[in-house]
Amino acid sequence: MEELEIKGIYRHYKGNLYMVEDIIYHSETGEKMIAYRALYDDHKLWCRPYNMFFDEVNKNGQKYRFQIQKIKSVR
Repeated sequence: MEELEIKGIYRHYKGNLYMVEDIIYHSETGEKMIAYRALYDDHKLWCRPYNMFFDEVNKNGQKYRFQIQKIKSVR
């Protein structure tokens, strides 16, 4: 499993890009979750259980559901 990078840009195995906003916790269960924002369309904010974020899927050339992208600045 990768180490989570807050404000990192991740590619979902289906192709879209997302930015990890922060680690959050479910108010009732205390479950650790990841808040992440879509970098397309209406930029919705989503959350997913921490462990599920890094599920192994081995699809479309990716080992994990989300993989960090090393995107360099254009400046």
